[in-house]
Amino acid sequence: MPSDSRLSRVLHLLIHLDRHAGAATSELLAGMLSTNPVVVRRMMAGLREAGLVVSERGHGGGWMLARSLAEITLLDVHQALGAPSPFAIGIARDDPRCLVEQAVNTRLSDTLREAEALLLERFGAISLGDLAADFDCRMAQHRSHLL
Repeated sequence: MPSDSRLSRVLHLLIHLDRHAGAATSELLAGMLSTNPVVVRRMMAGLREAGLVVSERGHGGGWMLARSLAEITLLDVHQALGAPSPFAIGIARDDPRCLVEQAVNTRLSDTLREAEALLLERFGAISLGDLAADFDCRMAQHRSHLL
C-alpha cells in the first residue's frame, strides 16, 4: 500500500512560501515538488479553508502564508489536509461473529487509537517554525562545508 506523502509535501511547500518574496504561483510550487499545478491547488485548498494560506488570482497572484510558521503546527496542517489516518494498519472484518477476530480487532483498534492520539499530540507541539529552524541549521552546515 502506498504511503500518503501529502503532509510532508505540504510542509515542504509552506517553508518555501515563507522564504519566497511575494506570492508563489501553483506552477512554481509544482516545480518544487515535480508535480502538476492542479495537484498543488488541490492540496492548498484545504490549507486556505483552514486559514493557513491565502491565494490571489490573476497576474502577480499566487499563494502566501496567512500566519507565521511559528503559529502553524503540524497538527494544523494535518487537519487542513482532512486528517488522514496516519496508519495503514487496519482491522479485518471477515467474520464479525468470530471471537478470535473480535479479540484481535478490539486490541488493535484500542492500540491504534492510543498511538494516533500520541502522534497527534506530538504534531500539536511542533511548529513549522521548528522545521524552518532545522532547515536553517542544515543550510548553514551545508554552506560551511562548501567553503
